[in-house]
Amino acid sequence: MKGFRVMELKLWLSFLKLSIMHVAHDVQAIDWSVDIPSTIPAVEGSCLVIPCMYTYPSNRFKTSLPPLSGYWKKGKKIISSNLPLKLDKEYDQRTKLLGDLKSLNCTMLMSDVRATDIGPFHFRIVIPGFNQFSFINNRVSINVTRIPDPPSLTVMVGKKVSASCSVIHSCPTMPPQLTWNHAGAIKRRLKKLDQWKWETVTTLIFRPSASDFKKPLNCTVIYSGGKRAMSSTILKRLKKNWKA
Repeated sequence: MKGFRVMELKLWLSFLKLSIMHVAHDVQAIDWSVDIPSTIPAVEGSCLVIPCMYTYPSNRFKTSLPPLSGYWKKGKKIISSNLPLKLDKEYDQRTKLLGDLKSLNCTMLMSDVRATDIGPFHFRIVIPGFNQFSFINNRVSINVTRIPDPPSLTVMVGKKVSASCSVIHSCPTMPPQLTWNHAGAIKRRLKKLDQWKWETVTTLIFRPSASDFKKPLNCTVIYSGGKRAMSSTILKRLKKNWKA
């Protein structure tokens, strides 16, 4: 009888251990998380892309996910969704949920950025028949700049001029354009630097004439929406590398 009770106690302890592990697994499973920047800059009148990736307790699903509903919100106001909703006129036609929610991507595009678009904004996900979650503790604010900074300009002068002009921005879908006031061979590229930060770079190469050393070489950045800024330099002749 005593041996039976010992065996029963061991079985009960084993069951308790399994129950604790199961509960711990469930606690871990109900963790929701989202990866977004806390602050992102944008030029007034241009656009921005808020990168967003989220997680949910996926082990609850034995089959494929049902259709998901995603909402970007400012307080209680819905500013963007993957559903055909009638948005507030302040954001109607200005936002788009770019990400595929089933791929855990909740990235949003905002165009024609206004001075009032400072946020903060948060994301909400609804999984029909399972659960819903608002990431109110993970919000993003927008730092809206009225006057854009001039682009970064570097120039190397030899037998040829190689000039590079670049600008950092947060809108890879409609990146700012960089233009020159001089003809030549031009190369352009768009490079991702980190979570929200992108760099647009243009390189100009040309063979200078004598008059080029008397005129400014300009690079102008033009944002979607029309705002622009310019950097300028006067070429300096290096006699040992250049012949008229």
